[in-house]
Amino acid sequence: MQKLPRVYPITDVKLSELSHAEQVRLLSIGGASLIQLREKQMPALEFYQQARAAQRHGVQLLINDRVDIALAVGAAGVHLGQDDMPPDAARKLIGTQAIIGYSTHNLEQAVNAIRDPIDYLAVGPIFSTTTKSDTAPVLGLEGLRAVRQAIGHFPLVAIGGITSANAREVIEAGADSVAVISALLSVPDRITPLTQSLFHLCQT
Repeated sequence: MQKLPRVYPITDVKLSELSHAEQVRLLSIGGASLIQLREKQMPALEFYQQARAAQRHGVQLLINDRVDIALAVGAAGVHLGQDDMPPDAARKLIGTQAIIGYSTHNLEQAVNAIRDPIDYLAVGPIFSTTTKSDTAPVLGLEGLRAVRQAIGHFPLVAIGGITSANAREVIEAGADSVAVISALLSVPDRITPLTQSLFHLCQT
């Protein structure tokens, strides 16, 4: 894949009260070029339809968990968690050109992950977050620095509790990109300017 963008938005229908496609539209106007569609509750058909509609906005879409939907809509790839299909199995299904991201929650998982056929790894939560109820222990900036040191130059996304107030620190601690949900989506009519502002803050 190309170099990770500094800001990596993740959609949330419940938080934003907008469809995945509408979130992608607003985020893309704000400058987002890589967006993850995350959906844990919607029926498969509805999620497929929304993902297909989101594809029309010309950005790279990664589908959280659902390799089948990523294939069906022609998404750029998938993002997998520790309890999802293993990356090597997903790679066999989705092909060599697709992007595969993988969530890790501690130093050991991160070191193990870079041996898998993935394009980037995500680590977190960096700070406490309300977006997920089943989060692992908070790593903090020191934990993030330890992961960066251990994995070398492997593409690294930081996630969990990242806002405009701390995103710059996260980049400086070693993250190539910050994955953000609440900081961009919690005020739906400001998604585009909030995205623009966060990109500006995270530029080197």
